[in-house]
Amino acid sequence: MGQDLKNWDPENPEQWESTGKKIANRNLWISIPCLLCGFAVWLYWGIITVQMLNLGFPFPKPELLTLMGIAGLSGATLRIPSTFLIRMAGGRNTIFLTTALLIIPALGTGILLNDINTPLWKFQIMALLSGFGGGNFASSMSNISYFFPKKIQGYALGMNAGLGNFGVTTMQILIPFVMTVSLFGATAMVLKAPSGTLIGKIPPGTTTYIANAGYIWVAILIPLVIAAWFGMNNIVDEHVSPNIGGTMAAFGKILGMLLIGLVTASIGLLLYLPETKGGFYLFPIHRWIVLPLVVVLTVFSLKLFTPRSIKSSLDRQYKIFKNKHTWAMTIIYTMTFGSFIGFAAAFGFAIKVIFGYQHLMVDGVMTHDTINKAGPSALMWAWTGPFIGALIRPVGGVIADKVGGALVTQIISVIMVLSSVGVAYFMHLAYASATPQEYFVPFLILFLVLFTATGIGNGSTFRTIAVVFDKEQAGPVLGWTSAVAAYGAFIIPIEFKGQIKATTPEYALYGFAAFYLVCIVINHWFYLRKNAYVKNP
Repeated sequence: MGQDLKNWDPENPEQWESTGKKIANRNLWISIPCLLCGFAVWLYWGIITVQMLNLGFPFPKPELLTLMGIAGLSGATLRIPSTFLIRMAGGRNTIFLTTALLIIPALGTGILLNDINTPLWKFQIMALLSGFGGGNFASSMSNISYFFPKKIQGYALGMNAGLGNFGVTTMQILIPFVMTVSLFGATAMVLKAPSGTLIGKIPPGTTTYIANAGYIWVAILIPLVIAAWFGMNNIVDEHVSPNIGGTMAAFGKILGMLLIGLVTASIGLLLYLPETKGGFYLFPIHRWIVLPLVVVLTVFSLKLFTPRSIKSSLDRQYKIFKNKHTWAMTIIYTMTFGSFIGFAAAFGFAIKVIFGYQHLMVDGVMTHDTINKAGPSALMWAWTGPFIGALIRPVGGVIADKVGGALVTQIISVIMVLSSVGVAYFMHLAYASATPQEYFVPFLILFLVLFTATGIGNGSTFRTIAVVFDKEQAGPVLGWTSAVAAYGAFIIPIEFKGQIKATTPEYALYGFAAFYLVCIVINHWFYLRKNAYVKNP
């Protein structure tokens, strides 16, 4: 079992070279695959829903998009309590338990996918619980930030986040493959529309095993949970995790705080979700009202409903909200990671909806329900953008270590504006065409440029945070900014849903481009102008 660490000081060269580096790297390389699985379970609805369409599950396209939105809102909300878990419960305790919790939605999703007549509300519950995977990012990044010296935090955080982000790509490649093989007792189903894998299209009439999309992660998670328990460490120094108590007490803190996040996310979903056949419904409120309501409700509920010992720790960590840089970096990181995670969630579905159907004028009305047999397979291409964005993230961190995080962020922000406008243009052309595949190549190239920019920006913004904030605040700020940015996994699929329903999907990209322009101004004012608060950190 991993020992608790005292007097941990990675800035001490002698300690770092003698024992620190080995311990830090061991924790990092166990953390990475745990985080990878978290991303996979959180965002696998983007692939599962495409295959549900191919198999003829009886849900309209907009209703299936709610599953991605639910997982996105849940995962982002759970990042708020996860931001503060390391200080209260310890790194090893937190990573072990939050990784083990992923088994619940993975197993449950596999079971539900065995029956095409499963009602929508049961899938919505699994989507809510898959948010555990989204929440894990905040605690994982906060934990790793304490193990490495500042001079290489761009590298360490970039590796953890970048390779962890590969969970999206790994999932998008692995799930289509395992669905073609009889494993784990999954029920065989027959495709009604063309599907695909990394290596090619699969024609209608082919047998597939969609339940494997959940079961495969159970098989992967079990050994990772064991590795986390025996190989990771809690740092019990004053500035990290000073009062974690016994193991069961730590687990109680983790579960209690995550439960608060699940409840507030559920309240937000009940307020937002539209009425759907077989789904949850209360009354719809606009998402731009629901999101800040959920964030505020979660932050105050953590203070209101937690024991006094936790409240004192939260009081200390909540000091980040009095720092203006917390708010600046929250907006900037929402631009980079929020875009990456949101596009990753919606990319495959967007390809399916825009290029997988012919857009025909029938009796003066544009229709979008005729299958386009010449269209690209979403499952063949959905992995490419997240793959590039995740692969390039550590590179963004390394470049930022050398030339400054804010400068790198500014350059990629301009690229994001231009590429998103280009993507919107070709989406517009495709969604009005009977042969949308003619516009797929420029759409794909520009989207890959956009993913590349978000990946580099993810690395550069974390470098800025590591430099601007002191040792105690850096971890909570990393968690908090990642929590707010993760709402991109809710906003972007929901924006696509609304604009697809309105037959104007390109408007979503135009809106994102306008937001990127705002972020350029904020980044310049805080970190690049002549009298910046901190010059190019």
